[in-house]
Amino acid sequence: MKARARLSPCGRLLRHAIDRFSSSCFCLTGLILSSAICVASSAQNPSLETSDQSVQEQELVRKTVENEVSACNKPGTKLMFLSRKRNSQGLETKLNIETIDATAALLIEQNNHPISAEQMREEDDRLERLSHNHNELRRKERQEEQDAEHSLRIMKALPDAFLYQFEATEPGSASLGKTGDELERLKFRPNPDYSPPSRVEQVLAGMEGYLLIDKNAHRIARIDATLFKEVSFGWGILGHLDKGGTFLVDQAEVSPGDWELTHVRLNFTGKVMMVKKLVFESDETDTDFRTVPSNTTFVQGVELLKTEEARMQQARVQKKEEREPTVANRNQR
Repeated sequence: MKARARLSPCGRLLRHAIDRFSSSCFCLTGLILSSAICVASSAQNPSLETSDQSVQEQELVRKTVENEVSACNKPGTKLMFLSRKRNSQGLETKLNIETIDATAALLIEQNNHPISAEQMREEDDRLERLSHNHNELRRKERQEEQDAEHSLRIMKALPDAFLYQFEATEPGSASLGKTGDELERLKFRPNPDYSPPSRVEQVLAGMEGYLLIDKNAHRIARIDATLFKEVSFGWGILGHLDKGGTFLVDQAEVSPGDWELTHVRLNFTGKVMMVKKLVFESDETDTDFRTVPSNTTFVQGVELLKTEEARMQQARVQKKEEREPTVANRNQR
């Protein structure tokens, strides 16, 4: 079976932003994301003054991106993890599991409270339908494969789309990079000689910010970026993202050699078709990564999610029962 590429941090992040932008207008997803992307290495203009240090930083980014792409192309381990996502509707907590077919997700809490019995039945029905609908499952799988491919292409653009300058170093941690490793902070700004090959990369021309790179592992630990100018799609006819939009994404080594996204924060506004207002705010944290068998199917993954949800529910009940005697004793005193 062909290995599916894992989403890179920058790629997954930009996919969220662009997908949110495009999904607001009928077929924009096809117009923006289905464009052929052919990222080619572009030589820097000799007229640009570059120091030996800046050349080293550019090469560090290039080597790191090559390593990220290589890691995404490898058949990685399958994981179960917990995601907590806050948006304008509140806080959602989901259990997620990667399978050989597609990723399965089960909503378990809203605003830190377990979902109702009716909501759980709806979640069970949704996953049951997906498990037994081959066409729908295959459609989900193809979308994830396409997302991963777009992500890799965006990642490959980083060395050429930006110019980098060293700022400082800071230590890695359990949720950022690798504990004990030194992270190099590089400020970036658009490369004036970079020409985006498609509409997908157009957003890169309006971004500036910084990267944190783990020099030992050659992995990206953080991307923190801001849109310093308005970014238009389709000559402004399809829409635009407003100046001032921000995003932050963190990545960390969750087990030896396995790096995963741990935090993604997005804050964008804009317009679609020049009239429809777009507001997108999201803050997601992923934790509790656990490996599952690499040959886990979607059906098996759903069963594992249900088993884990039942275990978590039992743990909540037990914790509540343990608290109640303590509260009762305190009241008696």
